[in-house]
Amino acid sequence: MKKMKYIYIAFVSMLLMTACDNDLEQSPVLELESINLVEFGPVLNAAYYYQTGVAMPQAVLGDFRADNMLMLEDPFTSIDTYNADLAGGDMTGAFFTPVYRNLYKAILSTNNVIENSSDANEVAEAKFLRGLSYFKLVLIFGDVPVNLSAAPSTSDLSIFVKQPVANVYTDVIIPDLLDAISGLTNSGLATGRASQIAARALLGKVYMHRGDFGLAATTLGTVVSGATAAGITLEPNFADVVTDISSEIIFATKMSGSISVADGSTSSSTFSGWFSGGDTKSSTPLDPRLTDAFDASGAAGGGTDLRKALTIDAAGGKGAKYSGGADQDFIEIRLSDVILLYAEALNETTNATGAESATILNGLNAIRTRAGLNSLSGTASTQAAVRTAIAKERRVELALEGHRWFDLVRTGTVDAEMGLTVNSNYYVFPIPNSEILATNGVITQNPGY
Repeated sequence: MKKMKYIYIAFVSMLLMTACDNDLEQSPVLELESINLVEFGPVLNAAYYYQTGVAMPQAVLGDFRADNMLMLEDPFTSIDTYNADLAGGDMTGAFFTPVYRNLYKAILSTNNVIENSSDANEVAEAKFLRGLSYFKLVLIFGDVPVNLSAAPSTSDLSIFVKQPVANVYTDVIIPDLLDAISGLTNSGLATGRASQIAARALLGKVYMHRGDFGLAATTLGTVVSGATAAGITLEPNFADVVTDISSEIIFATKMSGSISVADGSTSSSTFSGWFSGGDTKSSTPLDPRLTDAFDASGAAGGGTDLRKALTIDAAGGKGAKYSGGADQDFIEIRLSDVILLYAEALNETTNATGAESATILNGLNAIRTRAGLNSLSGTASTQAAVRTAIAKERRVELALEGHRWFDLVRTGTVDAEMGLTVNSNYYVFPIPNSEILATNGVITQNPGY
């Protein structure tokens, strides 16, 4: 999985193709490149590379916006206030602009490969990365512009009009991931690239965000049952789950201290640094509510939850999950994530009670045993109780991996878990003002900002 780190050197020059201020207005350069290119491997590699500029903002937004971590320095405290202040310049420059620009750069690169490459595997990888990029865009920004051309016309303003989230899912994300599943094998797991099981796992997650629990259960069940054959297994020791060679990683964005992170004002800041308090904007960022969640997990599970000391430093008020620094890969999907989503999907489709609830909760036994805890079987016997048990398990298992806020939004539990009323406008984040200005307002700001 380390091989991707060295591949980056070959395509840093790809940044020159996408250096404009408005990242959708690059068609003259890309048209020229498409005509001259006969090898599209470097273009595909660029799409992987641009994900590095998204890793830190995505991870921070997922936990700091929620009840796992805290910002302690103005103006970054606006991440916890759930109002228009979040659209301020410093927050935008640090988080939203790098996400927006890098994902559209990745999309342009994948469009180029899809339109022009004759290599079926390259096209399938590009479909996966395009689906992944649009999925991140809708999670973070909601409605977004859709461009499926490698060389969009700069006079066609329609490509800047934001499309409803539902349309982005049905017209782009789901078709792309279905195509990726059809075109990929699992050979990419050995090199950190897209694979069939990664595409299927991401599709299952997409169905969960769409509320399509039946499709999610079928898709995620196939991932769980096929994981061992693909070489993916749960790590026996929780301390090893976020290492770069973890056996349960299904897909990760590869990071390297020897290669600059893709475009962004915080490119020297790693996501692991924010959680550990290494970034002075949040020197003791741990939210006490996460400590309480681990303590409650241990008390209910018959002992000390071993994940607590491996995830947080309660006394120091910071995260302790990561030790890789700038070389720490950002895990997009791992097996525990899929197992928990699968259990959730089963519960939503079966309205589990009695024996059914026990069967669903028994599916989490391997995760629980690794954490030093008892089985959840018998602790919940209604659909609502099973739902709550899975949500609690998901929080502590995946803490500091960038999932928490998006899970709260997905499950409609923002207010209940945050302990306050949050206007749904603030479930998503503000579009960078630079993109609005560059299109003379064709791209519109999200409501409330």
